[in-house]
Amino acid sequence: MGSEDREAKLAIAEALEAAATKLTYQGRILSFSPYHKQKVHLALGRTKRERLLMAGNRLGKSETGAFEAACHLTGRYPDWWQGRRFDHPTKGWIAGVTSLDTRNVCQTKLCGQYGVEVDFGAGMIPKDDFVDVSLARGVTDAYDTIQVRHISGGISTAQFKSYEQGRQKFQGEGLDWIWFDEEPPLAIYSEGLTRIGERDGIAWLTFTPLEGRSDVVIRYLDEPDKDREVTTITIDEATHISVQTKERMLSGYLAHEREARAKGVPMLGSGRIFMMPEGAISEPPIEYIPAHWVKLWGIDFGIGHPFAAVLILWDRDNDVIHVHHCYRVADALPIQHAAAMKPVGAAVPVAWPKDGGDREKGSGEPLAAMYRKQDLVMLGEHANWGDHRGISTEAGILEMDERMKSGRLKVAAQLSEWFEEYRFYHRKDGQIVKLKDDLMSATRTAVMMKRAARAVALGGFRAKAAVGAVAMGTDFDVFTGQ
Repeated sequence: MGSEDREAKLAIAEALEAAATKLTYQGRILSFSPYHKQKVHLALGRTKRERLLMAGNRLGKSETGAFEAACHLTGRYPDWWQGRRFDHPTKGWIAGVTSLDTRNVCQTKLCGQYGVEVDFGAGMIPKDDFVDVSLARGVTDAYDTIQVRHISGGISTAQFKSYEQGRQKFQGEGLDWIWFDEEPPLAIYSEGLTRIGERDGIAWLTFTPLEGRSDVVIRYLDEPDKDREVTTITIDEATHISVQTKERMLSGYLAHEREARAKGVPMLGSGRIFMMPEGAISEPPIEYIPAHWVKLWGIDFGIGHPFAAVLILWDRDNDVIHVHHCYRVADALPIQHAAAMKPVGAAVPVAWPKDGGDREKGSGEPLAAMYRKQDLVMLGEHANWGDHRGISTEAGILEMDERMKSGRLKVAAQLSEWFEEYRFYHRKDGQIVKLKDDLMSATRTAVMMKRAARAVALGGFRAKAAVGAVAMGTDFDVFTGQ
């Protein structure tokens, strides 16, 4: 081999090594590609002061938390970013259960593997963006504070903390943001919220709810607030994990922890309303629907909460109800709700709850009438059992529960919003918690009025003869006699 060939190959090798080095230290912030639920959580930062990403183990929750911290420290927001933006250097805290946990997880994800000098700068934050790092006392290779160059020209700072330090260590300065990785005690969480108050800051949490219905979990699940939101990620929604790996992960979890570790579901215990495993009630999407199966929409109007609609198919021969489609949306109008429902089932009768007879404050018109004007086939009366049970909610829960246990209520596996509500549908002090229960209520309404379901075609076309197929005040189709 000639000297020119050797020099050429050496140049190529050096170029490849330089490229690999640049890629290693440019920061994973540039290559982070979130899946849907991670994006949802991040986007909520624009409108919510407090956010919880509650997910199973190894589903990307800490990675998401680290990515957001890196964005706020550097000011490097990707093109797809819809969350909170800071156009100035920020001051934040990053907290974990112990100093070791904070070093092993949060620090490593942001700065690179601790204790490995050549790996510094191989985390979320680009190496060239680091200005200074100070070490903490007591834990080898643990950082106390990092200083990071912000693209606006100033310097951002982040301090690492741990819950084991106690509440007092979370007092003091004002902050732009705080990231709690793993669940904090309520007292420490409260102090963190105090720190972001004066600077109109934000707080986000990332954890698996192994402590069950703790004070912090209850704050998110039972205490609705316009400035607070929870997002869940299940193992089925983690697109970065292969099917084979998911199966191995599930088989390795203890039975009583499986839902918490795989689906981010707090162990609600006796407070949970439905106890059947999701796998026992889910089914693949039904591609062929026999013509004689009857259909019915159940809706929840969304007065002060999201509107919800659930389409059920009832196989009367086998007495099996299939939840085929669902829709949930907040802050929309009847015309928008109807526009979403009609392409799916324009000719399908719509069962509605008792509050549909209430008059809307602005127009003075009953809610049900407003939807009837949008050409939905609204039933002539509000949903009821047609017997001594009246409109009993408990009767609806009992029938749904019995059907689930006997295999007579199935839900299409792709209806992630339905299953999300199912997981957290629970009682507190004996009463149903009326928070994120919209699809559950719509399903219960449909089950209650299943006798009004009709064998009509799905889709957006509705023949003239089918318009108003369910006559006012009747329980049968006046055109078919069914």
